[in-house]
Amino acid sequence: MPGIDTDVLVIGAGMAGLTAAARSLSRGSSVIVVETSATVGGSAQFAGYAWTAPSHEVMDEVNPNGSPALRRALVDGFAPGIEWIRSLDVECADAVTVLRYGTGHQFDTNQYIGECRKRIRADGELLTSTSTLRLLTEDGSVVGARVRLADGTEREIRARATIIATGGFQANPEAANKHIHPAASAMQLRSNPTSVGDGIRLAEAVGAATGKDRSGFYGHLIPTGVSFREPADFVALSLYYSEHALLFNLDNRRFIDETAGDHLTTMALLEQPESRGLLVADERVYRDWITGSYVEGAVAIDKFDLAQRRGGRCGFAESLDDFAYLPEEWGYDGAVIAEEIGKINAAGRAVRPPRAYDAEPLDRGPYYVIEACPALTFPFHGVRIDENGRVLAAAGGTIEGLFAAGSDTGGLYDHAYTGGIAPALVFGLAAADRATADRAVVTA
Repeated sequence: MPGIDTDVLVIGAGMAGLTAAARSLSRGSSVIVVETSATVGGSAQFAGYAWTAPSHEVMDEVNPNGSPALRRALVDGFAPGIEWIRSLDVECADAVTVLRYGTGHQFDTNQYIGECRKRIRADGELLTSTSTLRLLTEDGSVVGARVRLADGTEREIRARATIIATGGFQANPEAANKHIHPAASAMQLRSNPTSVGDGIRLAEAVGAATGKDRSGFYGHLIPTGVSFREPADFVALSLYYSEHALLFNLDNRRFIDETAGDHLTTMALLEQPESRGLLVADERVYRDWITGSYVEGAVAIDKFDLAQRRGGRCGFAESLDDFAYLPEEWGYDGAVIAEEIGKINAAGRAVRPPRAYDAEPLDRGPYYVIEACPALTFPFHGVRIDENGRVLAAAGGTIEGLFAAGSDTGGLYDHAYTGGIAPALVFGLAAADRATADRAVVTA
């Protein structure tokens, strides 16, 4: 069958891919989007906020090991990214504080997805249920891709710019175990199930550089033994309040400053024996955090009640003395944990590991206990890019004609996190803008 020519080929129709495609169309480029799933939106369908660090100083403090160029680009590109969302007539709420140190905006991600899809279908081409077999190269440059369409036929799409945005490899057990942690595939996915590593596979095959292994992942703690039934559970079952609680491993000891953030505690728990731990809250934490909104504007859910109703390992203790009745089959020594809580309360700010952002004692019964484990949203390992979204070559320099954005990329975060939607938005826009500028130079 004959090939297809286009200015921009976007591989993947999640937040990053749809953003890059819609932006490219607005800049006058012809665009084809290919998506392996029958639907579009990826994991962005389950999000509700775009947020990141509000300044370079905050970004550098909370994400010190990430690429300096990407850190700066994310901060600088965030406000223009929010304006882009609003330019599509998608309502974006006023800024609120997220994760103590971030600034973000609530917006209807599904409305945004729908608006991008509408524009692509009107002025470009969207091919769903289409897999990308390999990238096409000429003289070291990427010039498109060979794809398999929904009907099983194969075609070549030739493009002046190809943007990879397939959403990461979290749904690929082998890749997760290799690049995240040997036990990573045991985690439940709080993301779409189709992000299996196509992006990194395609990029590495043409010589792309990738970030370092074991750089971490984004996820949250969830109750052990409770399966996700629907995407709404990704948020409903996430135990965000852990940063105000205490977490004990199977050795009955704390192992991290929980108050630094549930996302960091989640990564640390994966490294602990059997990747599970006992999360303990008291009456204050239950009142202020378990039943409250994690972020202003979010729906409040009693997560202890939900975990209990869904069959999680949950316990209720009127006092520390009642910890002695913790079920033996859980594997913890309740009396030792109660003793540890007493020591932590007495130590205050002198406790180790520290509790830097909430050193209030947990001394108000009743106590709410949930056994927790980590759940995986997306990895931090991926294809290396520059601040314009251009894919870096393992041999040095960039790969002409190839861009990447979103969770396919690596280098931005290293055991740190300042948002997932924001990088997809910012670098999706950056890739589209640079690809458009390169096309203008070629055709001038």
